[in-house]
Amino acid sequence: MEIKQIDTGGKGVFKAADNGKEAGKMTYVRAGEKRLIIDHTEVRPEYAGKGVGKQLVVAAVEYARDNDMKILPLCPFAKRIFDKTPGIRDVL
Repeated sequence: MEIKQIDTGGKGVFKAADNGKEAGKMTYVRAGEKRLIIDHTEVRPEYAGKGVGKQLVVAAVEYARDNDMKILPLCPFAKRIFDKTPGIRDVL
């Protein structure tokens, strides 16, 4: 699975691709210079239950850590991942 980030300044998306085929995506908006708000996560039905959504959240966490940022997970799926994964809560 390959995760790519596309950032347009005020908004962005993390996209997951499997052999060139989109498997899922997670969108965010910036709230100032140091905060990302995850607002939507979507995984294609054929990739459901394969951890694609969690990989997208983890990619955002890594980005936040690398850039000294915090994340506000308004997306219910992303919030659930943070609730179940104590090791990523440092960016909340």
